[in-house]
Amino acid sequence: MLAQLQRFITLTLIAAAFGWLFYFRSSSPALAVAGFFVIALGYTGFLAIEFLLLRHVNKTDPAPQPTWSELARAWLGETFTAPRVFCWRQPFRMNVVPDQLSADAGFQGRRGVVFVHGFFCNRGLWTPWLSRVRSSGRAFIAVNLEPLFGSIDDYAPQIDEAVRRVTEATGMAPLLVCHSMGGLAARAWLKQMKAEARVHHVVTIGTPHRGTWLARFGHGHNGRQMRLLSDWQAQLDHEMPADRHSLFTCWYSNCDNIVFPTSTATLEGADNRLIRGAAHVQMAFLPEVMNASLALLEGEPA
Repeated sequence: MLAQLQRFITLTLIAAAFGWLFYFRSSSPALAVAGFFVIALGYTGFLAIEFLLLRHVNKTDPAPQPTWSELARAWLGETFTAPRVFCWRQPFRMNVVPDQLSADAGFQGRRGVVFVHGFFCNRGLWTPWLSRVRSSGRAFIAVNLEPLFGSIDDYAPQIDEAVRRVTEATGMAPLLVCHSMGGLAARAWLKQMKAEARVHHVVTIGTPHRGTWLARFGHGHNGRQMRLLSDWQAQLDHEMPADRHSLFTCWYSNCDNIVFPTSTATLEGADNRLIRGAAHVQMAFLPEVMNASLALLEGEPA
């Protein structure tokens, strides 16, 4: 469903931009070109507003404050990263790298991966990761969380099934790699299934573990759950084992334009790793994040 929606949005924007360009190209070339770029690049203005908001909201946060140069670098990085994800990989290339689980592929004894995307995303987000894990000859599944605006709790069975299948293929508990809301879905799965022994490690990238300021504008069920310090988040750790958070590595950024204040993307007792000057989606594709996360397939966090 999400792929169809994003495909429609992308094609509509392309049609509108070129329609404007051709309609005004003869009568007003300057207006034609200006309108084309406003339609095609208007999203960059919304990104800029998000970065200004995060800078204001972060003033009272204990995490390192972003500099203007870091914000500009993050804005530029997200400007190039977001269209590749939301206008290409997710709507048109969602299944270009299928799950790798063949029973006769020799996966036994080699740890696999379960990838869990975030809000308004699908498995196409992970395409660069999937290509890399496929080339290493490991089993993996990238889930598609549905329904799109449902409760995060309802995603737990989908994660449970993916973990079960990868474990059967490898004989080992998998690594979970989660972006944004996907990290909350993984925590909901751990809580519901009491599954600490069934996972090797959980990596979260830009996950609003304690909510995000922007979620006040979300009216779907999962959007309300991601509001700052919501009751739902507090219940995730209710009666949990004392060492559950030690299973987590949490990547977070002082320039995350979706999850802020910055420190809300951390967990007490986890291996919290700060990335300076990286935006929300961009952070998921930084070599430092990818390399350190996939290195966990061979052992413990370093």
